[in-house]
Amino acid sequence: MLPIDNAGADERLQDVLREGISAEDLPAVFPLLRGRTLLRAFSALFHGGDAQVLLRLLVLRTLGARAHAPEWMPSEIRDQLAFVEPVKLETVVQRLKEHELLTWDGETLRYRVSPLGRKALAAVSTLLEFERDDEDGLGYITAQLAAGHAVGRISVDELGHLLSRLSELKEDFDRAVLSGSEHRIRRAALHLESVWTWVEKGTEVVSSIADSDKLDSATHRLAQAVGRAQSALLRQAGVFQRELNKIDQHRVHLGRTGLSSSDLVAWLRSLTADTLAGHADEAHLLPLHPPFVQDQIALDVAEYELLERERAAAENTTLPSAEATPTTHDLPIDEEDLSPLLAWHGELAAVTQPLELTDALRGDDYALSAYRLSLLGLLGDPESSALQGATADLARLPLRLEIEPRLVDPGLATIALVSAGRLHPKDNRHA
Repeated sequence: MLPIDNAGADERLQDVLREGISAEDLPAVFPLLRGRTLLRAFSALFHGGDAQVLLRLLVLRTLGARAHAPEWMPSEIRDQLAFVEPVKLETVVQRLKEHELLTWDGETLRYRVSPLGRKALAAVSTLLEFERDDEDGLGYITAQLAAGHAVGRISVDELGHLLSRLSELKEDFDRAVLSGSEHRIRRAALHLESVWTWVEKGTEVVSSIADSDKLDSATHRLAQAVGRAQSALLRQAGVFQRELNKIDQHRVHLGRTGLSSSDLVAWLRSLTADTLAGHADEAHLLPLHPPFVQDQIALDVAEYELLERERAAAENTTLPSAEATPTTHDLPIDEEDLSPLLAWHGELAAVTQPLELTDALRGDDYALSAYRLSLLGLLGDPESSALQGATADLARLPLRLEIEPRLVDPGLATIALVSAGRLHPKDNRHA
């Protein structure tokens, strides 16, 4: 077996780069250079036509499938794969051995699948397993992420792949909603239903990843972005249902047959092109009706042209002319009549002996008595006494109001009951 010339591989890679740029200086190239041995193994498996690739995978999978006895004698390989042409089989076995997918034990004279071959088999088996019900690749990416998290190895690349795939699905679903097509929305809803399980499982995995305290800040932010994208997809089912409800409200029903325009469209989609062409035969012979004339729309336009337009033209919308703002000197001011207050003030100022409250409130009507009772609360009030005016003069009178917790009949026709009390001159408060 000839050794692989790494220097020659580097020179060939260097030839595809621009002058002055080294492959080792590119961060995106470094992981590929580090995994060059594994990549060469895949190149050995998948180089060539479909028949050659399938034959190599068939041989490698057959040799790796026997778990109880992993070592193979050459005769056992020929017997197990007797349906393969012997020369072709020998060529494939030698190719797999040259690229270190198979190892030859000179002591036991047996073949076995190498660790590198086991890695390749595991990767291919996982891809084939998810190919059956995972056309979007979302299940495979989620499974890889969950497996890495289970063994404590979080791959930033897998998180990025998952975020990209979720963003692509969200964009496809948004375009379906914006199209307003019932067919596209229902197809997108079925698509969402097919990936729903993987989105839910991915949500659980990403939630546990985001809760880990061992992640660096960049990986943590990426995990949070994946979680937000998954939440947006989980809400997408409600968006589809609302749009379908709107479409259902505007669906046109074909008479009383129970059929709608959506049923007609679905039926037309189920027909082949030849069948549709057959239904169109002699259609040009039918009488043509002008579908561009809608009576309800015509009535609305006529109503506007004949009534609303004329009414709008006749309406006077001019603003009134501006007027000067009146000054305060021009405003009418009513002079307040204080004669009842001044007259009562004179009566109270002449009080020298205790005066019963019923006598102090005696007036011509109920309003005057109530007015006097409200003013008696100002007697002795320091804030009211500090002001200017007739009420302030009343508050400064040398009187003290005494109220008892009982009601008496004042003997007035307009007042039924009033609190018992009296007014005392301040110099006779102990009388």
